[in-house]
Amino acid sequence: MLNEVQSFLNCKKGKIYVDCTLGATGHSKAILKEILPDGLLIGIDCDVNAIRNAEQELFSFQSNTILVHDNFANIDNILSKLNISNVDGLLIDLGVSLDQMRFSGRGFSFKEDEILDMRMDNRTDINAKELINNLREEELYKIFKDYGEERFSGRIARRIVEERANKTISSTKELSQIVCMSIPRKFSRTRIHPATRIFMALRIAVNAELEKLKIIMDKVSKVLNIGGRVCVISFHSLEDRIVKRKLKENMELHVITKKPLIPKEEEITSNPMSRSAKLRVAEKI
Repeated sequence: MLNEVQSFLNCKKGKIYVDCTLGATGHSKAILKEILPDGLLIGIDCDVNAIRNAEQELFSFQSNTILVHDNFANIDNILSKLNISNVDGLLIDLGVSLDQMRFSGRGFSFKEDEILDMRMDNRTDINAKELINNLREEELYKIFKDYGEERFSGRIARRIVEERANKTISSTKELSQIVCMSIPRKFSRTRIHPATRIFMALRIAVNAELEKLKIIMDKVSKVLNIGGRVCVISFHSLEDRIVKRKLKENMELHVITKKPLIPKEEEITSNPMSRSAKLRVAEKI
């Protein structure tokens, strides 16, 4: 939703903006072009590969860019270390990036047979393999039900516990096959792959994504200048509910998008991963 973000973030020359999730840097480049020659972009990402990629992609903008390898939940500490009290805009683009899905080798997708890792930040201790092989059946059920909203969470959790008793579950292919075997045949032939919700739920649990989203949403108004805006792109209902509630509850924020904006058909056609995206925008008053 590049065009929508450009329009609603309302970037101005010479101002300071934060891209809280650098990803492939598409949004960062668009912001930088709007704020040159004297503006500053602070790019944050917890994935070191995204930082390395941004160093190359944003090389020509290096005098206007500061890259930070950290989690966006720490935004107040990040700005404090940079001696910056407030900024003029925040972009929070949630979820997993296309590069992480395709090229990270960390098991974010079941389309390739990779190790069960799913850590966005490889400095953290817990990975997907550890959760799948060590959590109790009821704990797995809760992750799949709460984070994946999977109707067959109980059957899948039970099958995982049975299978790991014979052999450690180590790869995305192994987990995907177990999930598919757990679901009744008549429910497995759907447009969405049967393992989609399970992989999403595991990723959310490994990276504590919802907890960190709540943290940054509570800090938005503290780090924005008056008139500054926050744009949040979410990709599933759990994220969107948190964003919607936090924006509505914050008395210092005026919600600009009463209903979330969604991608246009052309974007969905060119980038199917965008089909579930929702953009919400608010301004500090």
